[in-house]
Amino acid sequence: MPIARHRLAGLAAPLTAALVLGTIGLAAPAGAATAGDGAAAPTAKELTGTHPAWATAQADAGAVPDSAPGSARIYLAGRDRDALAALARAVSDPSSPAYGKYLGDADAKDRFGATPEQVAAVTAWVTGAGLTVDAGTSHYLQVSGTTGALTRAFGTGFRSYRTADGLHRAPVKDATVPPAAAGAVLAVGGLSDAVRPNLSHAVSVREAEQRAKAALAGPDAKQPATLPTVPTCSEDGYGSKTAKGAPEGYEKNEPFAPCSYVPSQLRKAYGVTDAKVSGKGARIAIIDAYGLPTMEQDAGHFATLHGDRPFAPGQYTEYVTPEKWVHQDECGGADGWAGEEALDVEMAHGLAPDAQVVYVGGNSCYDDDLYDAMAKVVDGHLADVVSNSWGEIMHGTGGDLDPAVVAADNQLFQLGAVTGIGFTFSSGDCGDSSPGAAATGVNCQADTSQAQADWPSASPWVTSVGGTALQLADKAGHYGHEVSMGDRRSVLSADQKSWTPFPGNFYFGGGGGVSKDFAQPWYQHGVVPDSVSHTAADGTASATPLRATPDVAMSGDLVAATLVGYTSGGTYSEGGYGGTSVSAPEFAAMVADAIDARGGRAIGFANPYLYDRAGTGAFRDVDDAKVHTKLGNVVDLGEVNGVLKVRLYRIASDYGLTATRGYDTATGLGTPATGFFRR
Repeated sequence: MPIARHRLAGLAAPLTAALVLGTIGLAAPAGAATAGDGAAAPTAKELTGTHPAWATAQADAGAVPDSAPGSARIYLAGRDRDALAALARAVSDPSSPAYGKYLGDADAKDRFGATPEQVAAVTAWVTGAGLTVDAGTSHYLQVSGTTGALTRAFGTGFRSYRTADGLHRAPVKDATVPPAAAGAVLAVGGLSDAVRPNLSHAVSVREAEQRAKAALAGPDAKQPATLPTVPTCSEDGYGSKTAKGAPEGYEKNEPFAPCSYVPSQLRKAYGVTDAKVSGKGARIAIIDAYGLPTMEQDAGHFATLHGDRPFAPGQYTEYVTPEKWVHQDECGGADGWAGEEALDVEMAHGLAPDAQVVYVGGNSCYDDDLYDAMAKVVDGHLADVVSNSWGEIMHGTGGDLDPAVVAADNQLFQLGAVTGIGFTFSSGDCGDSSPGAAATGVNCQADTSQAQADWPSASPWVTSVGGTALQLADKAGHYGHEVSMGDRRSVLSADQKSWTPFPGNFYFGGGGGVSKDFAQPWYQHGVVPDSVSHTAADGTASATPLRATPDVAMSGDLVAATLVGYTSGGTYSEGGYGGTSVSAPEFAAMVADAIDARGGRAIGFANPYLYDRAGTGAFRDVDDAKVHTKLGNVVDLGEVNGVLKVRLYRIASDYGLTATRGYDTATGLGTPATGFFRR
């Protein structure tokens, strides 16, 4: 997958309390005072976390002038947030009488959307302070004006603070919303201007090698004369070709890495072919940043080259607005996201060839723009399942994820759930996302401050998809074996007699872990062991169980890569990709296939449905303890920039995560098996 698409999120104060079911990302309003007539009088609402931890007295660089420009996004609370969360649970839970009884879009808006009175209250408040409402949707108002107006509106001054990446503005204390508008506001984002981008959780084999040069020690070297002189892979099943003549590594004569997989092999391995399902009647939405102008043409060409059908007329739709694209330098540009988009679209179509596919391109990889793309899918009911292969850490050395992002996203996921829309998110490519993993991992965020589960994967209202290394029994795609996605990597030494370093450094791995920011959701009760749920990824003990990720997993390892094709610079080419960006659209397609098997009945938010089937024939349990050494080591002989490279990988070697019997934080419940489509 192209490298993680970090959503450029505002940095804010730590998310200290576990948020029950992730329904609220901010502190509740202050307790109401009692008016003289006995009615509860409205009180001001403190926006906990809007004063970020990095805005310290020691870092203070002076006041921001009142005349300086500023802006904010004010998310609207809507009607009855508690009822929204309760209904989202009820319609998603197979044990509930309300299961599958989704609301129509208009009904959901009427019951839970923002009221005209709420919009009027927020508008009166901000315009009265001198701000301007620049844009608005049913979810938020975007406001701008001077810093002086922001101070009047939010009851706090603004100062500049020195950070590792320069000066940034932040409130000097947590902002507040006045009583007249407090009940109308869910959260406020953008008061601090420190941001970081969302990563895409995908990387190509070539791209990973280029990144690894700076991160991993060891010289490049020619391969020994006894090895092939052209790129070589095991094409007739895992380990069908042996790297004879290579230096001894974890064992003598390691097998060559498998050739990159194509959709027909994945359909066979995961039971789609035998179940005779194709995603008919289901709709998959894919959200990335920007857009590839040749996507439909490229997907059709890729499918035809590998024995599949291209999209039928009207089967593929896209929503992109190139004239509104922003932050391209920070996000790697549209070209930098092209491989991710191609991967997502081609995997969705490849594993659910009759499903409708909708691509919605965010105008950048920033949180606000990706939120807008998700909201477009929910508001227009464009899909039954939404695949997202991007994310970000929640806790960084410069601060923590803006609580407004958490609150707004969770509200949107719940609105999707009550109308029958489910979200899948890739869990990341950096193991436990700790500083140790980031030291050598090629798809990690360097500013991570602790082991942690990523966002939005950690949300209790999404399906978090981890990764595996799939080992096929033969070229046709019959299932052979599967281990957790995680690679240690060495390079051939200069004298061609050994591997450097040995054992290899951590290179790439599926994400997961227990989040200290969210309480355990109801569907994980009795499935996730207490030994897992009571200890957060960073080692923090919890008296109450916490949200564990991922929920499920599918093929995504970089050394058991997936083939992707797209046009760049006017030329179509193909190459291997890996990461949980592969896994997420694969699993979204499996959900579409399951909808087909159910006669077109939507599954909606899938987690209760999935955990209800834990330990059944719906899933294969992935257990690394069953790995024989010959299943766990491969030699990669490939070409990078025209030069043959020899690399040794030890797979099933994720950082901080291991697949064990039953639920685990490397592969969740496991991977789809033959029984996945049976009901």
